[in-house]
Parts: sequence; structure tokens; C-alpha cells
Amino acid sequence: MTPEAKVKRVVTKHLKSVGAYYFFPATGGYGKSGVPDIVGCFRGKFFGIECKAGGNKPTALQEKNLREIADCEGIALVVNEENMNDVLDLIDANPAQLEFDFEDTL
Repeated sequence: MTPEAKVKRVVTKHLKSVGAYYFFPATGGYGKSGVPDIVGCFRGKFFGIECKAGGNKPTALQEKNLREIADCEGIALVVNEENMNDVLDLIDANPAQLEFDFEDTL
């Protein structure tokens, strides 16, 4: 497994743990180049996550797409080995902070 694939696996594990909707957009052929690796939504918040490994940085086109997401008030992230375990905090979906409606369970 490549280092970037490891980052993607960890990020998707965290997204699954909170039930976030996400997918890996296909950019070949009919897709749009520079789209983040992972695109999704959680609790009404749209996010785009570009996964990198080692010292790799987003390309200019990837940065442009992330900036466009941020300009539309979406969450635009670059995630690597250093912050891959913080992705839920970065999209404000930390399971410890989730709100539950306990009235329906009483």
C-alpha cells in the first residue's frame, strides 16, 4: 500500500465512524481535474479532502479547487500523515462532540 493510500484508508475509517457521506470522484474522461481525493457531506457541511503523503503538496489545480470549495463556505482540507487522525475535528465531527436526543430513548 502506498503512503497516500494509507492516509486515505485512515481518513475513510474516521468518516465511516460518524456516518459521513463521502466518495472518491473519478476524474478521468468526463470528470473535472483537480477535484479533491475525497468529497462528501456531514451534518450539512460539504467537504473536500486532498490526501497527501510525505512531503507532497497539492498541485496548483488542486489548490484552486480547494480554494473554490472554501470560497463557497465548504470545508477544504489537505490531510497527510501528521493530521490524518484529526480529520473529524477538522470537519467538526468529533464523535465525543456529537449531540444525541436522549428524550426519544426514555
